[in-house]
Amino acid sequence: MKKFIQLTCILLISLTTTSPLFSSEEIIKGRQEIFSKNYNTAKAVSAAIKSGDNEKAKELLEEVSKNFNTLLKYFPEDSKTGFDTEALPAIWENSDEFVTLMQNASSNALMLAKKLDDDTADITSLEKELLWNNCSACHKKFRLKK
Repeated sequence: MKKFIQLTCILLISLTTTSPLFSSEEIIKGRQEIFSKNYNTAKAVSAAIKSGDNEKAKELLEEVSKNFNTLLKYFPEDSKTGFDTEALPAIWENSDEFVTLMQNASSNALMLAKKLDDDTADITSLEKELLWNNCSACHKKFRLKK
C-alpha cells in the first residue's frame, strides 16, 4: 500500500509540474474569445439602451462585468506571445495597472446598470464614460494597434 501511495504521489507531482492545465494557445484564444464576446455584448447594451429595454441592458452589463473579472485569469506569464495575441508586454510589466483597469471596467459596468433606473441621469454620457471609455483606456496602453 505504501508503494502505491508513493507511486500515486510521484505521478501526480510529475503531471502537475510538466503539464499545465491549459496550453498557451488555449489561454490566448480563450481571452480573445471573451474580449470579442464582451465587445459584442457591449454593442448589445447600447442597442438595448437606445430601444429603452433597460432590463435587457442590465442583464448584459452584468455579463460584461463577470467577463472582465474572468479575464484576469487569462494572462499568465507563458501567454505573452504567439497565436495572434494582441496583448502587449505592458500587461505583464504594469500588471497592477492592468488589473485595476479590468476591475474598474467590471465595477463600472455594474454602476451603469444601476444608473439605468435614474430618470435624471444622462445615460448616453454615462454609457460612454462607464462602458466604452474603459475599453479605450485599456486598448491604448495594453493592446497592439492594428
